[in-house]
Amino acid sequence: MFHDIPRSKPETPLLDTISSPEQLKQLPEAKLTELANELRQYLLFCVGQTGGHFGAGLGVIELTIALHYVFNTPSDRLVWDVGHQAYPHKILTERRDLIHTLRQQGGLAGFPKRSESEYDTFGVGHSSTSISAALGMAIGAQLQQQERKTVAIIGDGAMTAGMAFEALNHASDVGADMLVILNDNDMSISDNVGGLSNYFAKILASKMYHSVREGSKKVLKKMPKAWELASRTEEHFKGMVVPGTLFEELGFNYIGPINGHDLDTLVHTLKNIKELKGPQFLHVVTTKGKGFIPAEEDPIGYHAITKLEPSPPVQPIEPLVKKPKFSNIFGQWLCDMAEVDSKLVGITPAMKEGSDLIQFAEQYPERYFDVGIAEQHAVTLAAGIACEGGKPVIAIYSTFLQRAYDQLIHDVAIQNLDVLFAIDRAGLVGEDGPTHAGCYDIPFMRCIPNMLIMAPANEDETRKMLSTGFKYKGPAAVRYPRGTGPGTPIEQSLATLPIGKGEITKQGKNVAILAFGTLLTEAEAAAAELGATVANMRFIKPLDEILINELSKNHQLLVTLEEGAIMGGAGSAVNEFLQAANITIPVINLGIPDRYIEHGKPKHQLAECGLTKDGIIRAVEARLKLLSLGNSSTA
Repeated sequence: MFHDIPRSKPETPLLDTISSPEQLKQLPEAKLTELANELRQYLLFCVGQTGGHFGAGLGVIELTIALHYVFNTPSDRLVWDVGHQAYPHKILTERRDLIHTLRQQGGLAGFPKRSESEYDTFGVGHSSTSISAALGMAIGAQLQQQERKTVAIIGDGAMTAGMAFEALNHASDVGADMLVILNDNDMSISDNVGGLSNYFAKILASKMYHSVREGSKKVLKKMPKAWELASRTEEHFKGMVVPGTLFEELGFNYIGPINGHDLDTLVHTLKNIKELKGPQFLHVVTTKGKGFIPAEEDPIGYHAITKLEPSPPVQPIEPLVKKPKFSNIFGQWLCDMAEVDSKLVGITPAMKEGSDLIQFAEQYPERYFDVGIAEQHAVTLAAGIACEGGKPVIAIYSTFLQRAYDQLIHDVAIQNLDVLFAIDRAGLVGEDGPTHAGCYDIPFMRCIPNMLIMAPANEDETRKMLSTGFKYKGPAAVRYPRGTGPGTPIEQSLATLPIGKGEITKQGKNVAILAFGTLLTEAEAAAAELGATVANMRFIKPLDEILINELSKNHQLLVTLEEGAIMGGAGSAVNEFLQAANITIPVINLGIPDRYIEHGKPKHQLAECGLTKDGIIRAVEARLKLLSLGNSSTA
């Protein structure tokens, strides 16, 4: 057990000899526990150096070792759900000496990634996809007449999503030869984990049990009454010792629960299951943050960590005025608005901490609904509440709203229901990479009739826009980025903004920069050197068409700036207006280009996209040079 994260590389003589599953398989089983201890210590050190998801990986050390020890990876497919728990998998699959580059620009991704390793069979980041993907792989192998095993490893949180049960239902329907492992780290059934439970799991997974069971079926099916009695007896017996009736009813052979930190039981059970055909379901119970005392005691707080600061610090750390994150501004606004409007209801799909609904949940528990990892349900639930006169607010990450697009259109927008979407993590998100980046919410919302879409430039506008969207009649969205803003003082009222109205923040000439969202700061810095005008557009839909028209009359070049996809984004909306109004003026659209931006520091990602002060200046100067050359040739 560890109390502190190592600041220097620990001694790991056994792990140092293991860089691939083939080398792992050469170890005697008696050495696996020693390997697990070294791997846990090495993981603590590495994540301390890089930052990243923490508790989940510590909880599956033994399971990861057992899977690669028993199965013939990468020929046998391991599909990790979400990927938070995949760091030990990366260390054991030829990336041990690269793990220090985790989540850094040019380094290893924080999630399984097919282009990174043949052992990463499926790219993930969003939850609850593993069973569907593994089922597809099992069917693919069957169609190609290839003998290989497919294993999906999914957490108890991810099992709350409907997609997981859709896949379970289909797997049993086609009789797929696959194994689903439920990694249960909520400890809700911990009383069932122990010697008796492990013993029954070994029996239920054994070849003898299944051969006797299948042989008995053939005989007893000829005697209907005896067969019915035997089936009931088996079902009741398994129901008394294991909580797997649901999965049995779905057509899986349920085994467990077993202790996910007992390597002997894990290896023995997996070896038995490997010989079985058809859909198998293994329930393992683990402790999130296993082996690191602070993470075991606070699994939520240690879900992910930032990298350790040098000790002593390389430079003295000056005390800084702590700025609220955008999510904190939302959380406080939600409580304040709930105090004055009893119709407000807060909804989140398992993002209570990330979206900062902690205080709201404590103060208004009867109006707080965490629906689990079920984004589609969250949106339609809100629609139903709105039908009865409620005022639902959905706190959701941009990347997760993608999962409920049909519900956004069909259940909310078509019916013009009063639902406010507080969209967090809009734009680039740094080290979590493209799976978590909120690049597409502007294009996919902008095309929906009735939608009100706002992008605040600072903290104060965030609060005002939340109030504006809440009081709007119909679906509304406020998109704000991860982290903190420029530090604008926040007016603690519940004031609103005039819908569809932007403002000029800097008057210049020749060039007008139309900024949507928090890139206003970069726009103003660039404009100071360019002598340009800056407009804080505020509203993506409806656009301030009057302001755009005025700017087009007084400037030679318009520049749109947004932290979202260029294709179909706010800049595209400006282009469409200009074309419809028959206004001819050169336009530069700056935003996220038509490719995925890999993980790295946020400032590096913005620079890569040309969304910093220097990038804006380069783009403007290059276009002005072309315009100048064009005018010269015309003359």
